[in-house]
Amino acid sequence: MAGKIQKMIHSILEQNASNNPMLARVIKTKMILKGINPARFSADSPDDPAIIAKLESMMRSFAPAGPPQTGAIRPASANGKIRTGFSTHPDTADCVRDLRKQLAPASPRLVIFFAAMKHAPETVSLYMQEAFPGAQVFGCSTAGEITSGQMLSDAIVAMAFSTDMLQDFKIEVVRNLGDPNAIQQAVACFDAHFGQPLSAMDPARHVGILLIDGLTGMEETLMETLGDLTNVPFIGGSAGDDLQFSGTYVYANGHAYKNAALLALLKPSVDFSFVKTQSFRLLGKTLRVSKANESRREVLQFNDRPAIEAYAEAVGVSSDRISQCFMRHPVGLIVQGEPFVRSPQRIQGDSMYFYCSIKEDMELSLLESADMLGDTARAIAEARQKLGRISGILDFDCILRTLDLRQQNLTDAYGKLFEGIPTAGFSTYGEQYIGHINQTATMLVFG
Repeated sequence: MAGKIQKMIHSILEQNASNNPMLARVIKTKMILKGINPARFSADSPDDPAIIAKLESMMRSFAPAGPPQTGAIRPASANGKIRTGFSTHPDTADCVRDLRKQLAPASPRLVIFFAAMKHAPETVSLYMQEAFPGAQVFGCSTAGEITSGQMLSDAIVAMAFSTDMLQDFKIEVVRNLGDPNAIQQAVACFDAHFGQPLSAMDPARHVGILLIDGLTGMEETLMETLGDLTNVPFIGGSAGDDLQFSGTYVYANGHAYKNAALLALLKPSVDFSFVKTQSFRLLGKTLRVSKANESRREVLQFNDRPAIEAYAEAVGVSSDRISQCFMRHPVGLIVQGEPFVRSPQRIQGDSMYFYCSIKEDMELSLLESADMLGDTARAIAEARQKLGRISGILDFDCILRTLDLRQQNLTDAYGKLFEGIPTAGFSTYGEQYIGHINQTATMLVFG
C-alpha cells in the first residue's frame, strides 16, 4: 500500500489547523523539524513505518480544534503594566534588594528573572522569591543578560507583570527530563488549572515559556513532545553558565533545579506576537544528511561523503580550517523559506557535531552571516507595527550571537535596539520556538 503518509498529513492539517493558514504553517513546520517534509509525499509514496509512527503520535495527541474565542482581548488598565529592572551589584542580597525597589511598585503577580552564575543558584532563587512574596517567581542561569538599552554581564535582569497584564498563568517544573511521563504530568496540571485540555486551548490567547537546563541535550525531545500535544506556541531558551559548561540551572519557587525544565503557560490580557531572527542568507549550496547519529547531534556524512570534507568543499576552505568558519557559516533547515539554524560545535575524526540534533535525509542549506543589527531592528519594528505598540519583550538570544557582537564591538549598539522598551532577556545555550534552534533570537513581544 502507498500514499498513507500523504493522507495522514492531510488529516492532521484538516483536523487541527481550523482553516487557519498561520496554524497550518506552524503544523507543517513541526512536521519538517521531525524530518517529515509534507511536500515530499504523494499518493505514490511508500509507507515508511517510522514516519507513520511519528504522524500517529501527532494524531493521538491533538484534540479536535474548538472554535476560536471571540471578542477583543481587553487592554490592560492604566495601572497595569510590565516593568523591568536590572542590577549589577556584586553581592546577591544587594542585587535582589535593588531589583525589589525597581519592580515592587508594579505589585507584580509574576516575576521572571535571569541571573549570572556569579550568583549562587539556590541563594538567588530563594532571595528572589522572598523579595516578591505575593508573586510567582521563576527564571534561569545565563551566559549574559539583556535589558532595556543594554547588554550586560554578571548581572540579574527581571521582568514583572502586574495583575492586569495576565488573565491567568500556571508554572510547572519538569524535574526529571529522562522520565517520559514527566511532561505529561505537567500538561495534566495545566489542563486542571485552566479547565480545558492544553490540546484544545486557543493559540491566539495562550502562550508558553520554556526554560531548560542547557547542558542536557533534551531540548528537541521536550519541544517535539509539546508540539505533539498542542498548537499553543512555546518560546524560550536553554540556561547558560557564563561559558563554563559545568552546570546550568532553572529557578522556581525559591529553589534551583538541574536536569529540569520550567514550563510556564500564560493567558495574557494583551495581544502578543513573536520574533524569530537569525541574520543569515542562503548561499545556494545544499548538504543532504546521508548518515547521522541523532541522539549525539553528530553528522557523519553529507552528500554521501565524510561530513568535514563535504562541508569544507561547500564553504571553500580546507578541512583543517573549517572550525574557523562555524560561526559565520552554520547550516539551516529551510522551512517555507525560513531557516531554522543548526550551528556546528566541533569536529571529531570525519564527523561534525552540532548544537542541535540533525536527522538523516534532511536537506540543509549552507548559510552566511548577514547584518544582525539591521535584521533585529527590522524584526522589532515589524512586531511593533503588527501589535500597534510594545509593552514588553522577553528576549532569548543565542550566546553565539553575543560572542559575534563582542568580537565586532557591537554589544552597545545591539543593546540600544531595545532602548525605551521594557526588556528582559539572556544569552542562551539554545533557543526554542516551534523547535530547538541555534544562532537565533527568539522573542515574546507583548502589545
